[in-house]
Parts: sequence; structure tokens; C-alpha cells
Amino acid sequence: MDRCIVLVDAGYLLGAAASLLAGEPSRSRITVDHTALIQGLRERAESDTERPLLRIYWFDGAPDRVPQPEHRRLRVMPRVTVRLGALTRSDGRWAQKGVDAAMHAELTELARNRACSDVVLVTGDGDLLPGMMAAKEHGVAVHLWAVQAADGDYNQSEDLVAEADERRVLDRTWITKAVRAKELTGVCAPPPAPRPEIAAILSAPLPESALATGADQARQAPAPHPVGAAGGQENGERVPAAKGVPTPKDLAALRGPGTQPAKEPANATLRWSSDKGWVDRPGTPAESAEVAALPTLAQLTTAEQRWADREEDITTVGGDPYEVGQVFARRWMARLPEQHNLQKLSTMYPRIPHRVDGELLRYAARFGLLAHKDDQIDEHDRYAIRAGFWREIDVRTAAEHAPAGE
Repeated sequence: MDRCIVLVDAGYLLGAAASLLAGEPSRSRITVDHTALIQGLRERAESDTERPLLRIYWFDGAPDRVPQPEHRRLRVMPRVTVRLGALTRSDGRWAQKGVDAAMHAELTELARNRACSDVVLVTGDGDLLPGMMAAKEHGVAVHLWAVQAADGDYNQSEDLVAEADERRVLDRTWITKAVRAKELTGVCAPPPAPRPEIAAILSAPLPESALATGADQARQAPAPHPVGAAGGQENGERVPAAKGVPTPKDLAALRGPGTQPAKEPANATLRWSSDKGWVDRPGTPAESAEVAALPTLAQLTTAEQRWADREEDITTVGGDPYEVGQVFARRWMARLPEQHNLQKLSTMYPRIPHRVDGELLRYAARFGLLAHKDDQIDEHDRYAIRAGFWREIDVRTAAEHAPAGE
């Protein structure tokens, strides 16, 4: 039939784009506008083949073949079909499994069934050579597209290039219509200039003087009671050596048994948004029963709202950690039955009630923030997620208490 089909090896396309724009093939170094990318592929395919598009097949890897946020957005786009292979980790590196085999099977099946007259392949892997040859034998014209190589050389199999009927290069100008390199800021969070609340959370570790003071107080403390038979030792253990940035647990240890807490700089606790292991400082209000009992977003969400939320997550939420925190806070605040609790919550800054904080991080995990990171959200991403949450809380409470007319 006189139609064209595009088969995209996402690992090749986005990896090569990252090499071209960011200097290394890591997809984490680029930001992709998938809507613009799909539209660009469609227009280019219809122009090059002079055939209307039937479908774009997007082949990619995913941990346990579970669709990531970008895959969920792609598969609801018109004329886009997503096929997922496995993404496995070996020797500290991630590798796709089954993607080439899936592309080969799809290519040969489409050609055998005469579903199209032209196939566009966006790939560089020589493993597709048998599939390309089979498609040609069934009378299908094969167009091979390459991403411009950073060093000006080929980034495709030479045999694949030789066998193709038509060849094109997606150059930097075309790529940058939908892909851009992320700016390096030194941290895995948005630049601090336009978002000072993140800069505060990421700023200055606890000064060494405070650590030394706490350690001295712990050493000068009276001898404590024995731990007990199960402990097997007296409670004169050493205070743990200070890390670059102490955790709340470290700060608690520095207080020492039977001593007054060490004086902590006011900005030290900005590192910690959860109440797990929290060390209260003078002037910090304890979490009230009302705040601790605040309902979670799941408790406030109806089945209809849950469906609408998922649609919004798929189609409009980009997955930036700061943005994720904002979206969560916006929904949560809008559904709270008693808005006066927000003012009480704001007095707890920067601590988020434990139940809400846990739900916030679980929500963030939906956006692929766990992928490629040993199934843990990156430390700086957690700061940005919580900073986005607090930014929305601050905006709402400030608006409610602004003088009339402002």
C-alpha cells in the first residue's frame, strides 16, 4: 500500500542526539519535547517518501518493561505505537535487551503483509540488516536516517548504510527543534537564581565548629547507664565521625546522652524536610496533632479525580523534580476540606508531615526519577521535589493573607 511507516530506535536517536548536543551519549543530559519530535518525524517522513504516514513505531527499553512517563505520553499520541524491550544493568551500565529483535520482527512482518510501500528506519545497529534485506525482497523501499555524528563520522553500521535504498542525515538544526542539552549547574536541581528556595535547601553544610562543639559535649557527658544485656557494652561509644553533610541522625548523636543539644545554625535544618530523625532546635514548633493528622492526597481524591490526575500526568507534567512537587502540592491544597490547616503547616517549614512526605516521594517516583539510579530518588532531586511543594504552599498562604487590593 502507498503509505510510509517509521521505525525508531529511541536508544540510538536520543543517545546520538545527546552525543551531538551534550558531548556524551547519556540521555539524562538532554531534554526532549516528544510532541515536537514526533511531529518532526512525521513531516520529514511524508516529505522524503512522498507517502502519507500510517504509523510511527517507537522502540525503547524500560526496567522490567514497565512504561516510563515518556512512554506513557508517547503511546497516547495519534499514530504512535510504543514497543518496549527490557532495560538491564550490568557492571554499573544500563543496556537494552530485545529492542533490536522487536524492530526486526516488526519490519519483516510489515513488509510481508504489504502494510506499506516505504519504511523509514532511524537506527544504527547492524543487527537489523537481515530485516532490511527481507523488506526489500518484499518490494518495500527502505529509507535509513542517521543522526549527525558529533565527530562528523558515521554512527551507523557500514553494512546497514550500504544496503539502504535512501539515506538521510538528521542534522543539528533538525534535532534542536525538539531536543536540547541540559545546562550544567553543579547540582541535580534547577539553577538557584530564579528559585531561591532551592538554593536555600542546597546551601552550606553544617559548619565544622558546630560539629566540634557537639562532639566535645558528647565526650564530656556523664557516664550513662549500660545499654543492657542485649547490647553487650557500656554506653560510652564514640560519636560517629562527621560526614560532609550530617544527617539528622548524626545531629542527634552529637547531642550526647544527658547533655544539652549543641547549638545549630539556623540554616542547617534546611537540609531536611522529613520528620524522620528530626532534631528540634529552640523556636521550632513541635508538629501539632492537627498537622500530623492532615489527610493524604489519596484520601482526598475521588475515582474521577484520580483518572483526571493520571491524564494530566501523562499529557502535561514534564517530570522535572521541582514541577512534580508543585503539582502534588497544588492538588493536595485544592482538595483539603479545611484550608486553615495550611497556615499551621507553613509554620513547620521545612519539615513536611511524615505521611504526606512519603506520599509525595512515591508520587515523584512515577515520573521516572527512580530509573537509572539504583531504584532510589537522587538526593538533589528530593531537595527539588520538596522545594517545589513548599513553594506552592508559600504562594497559597501568602495570597490568602495579602492585604485587600494588592
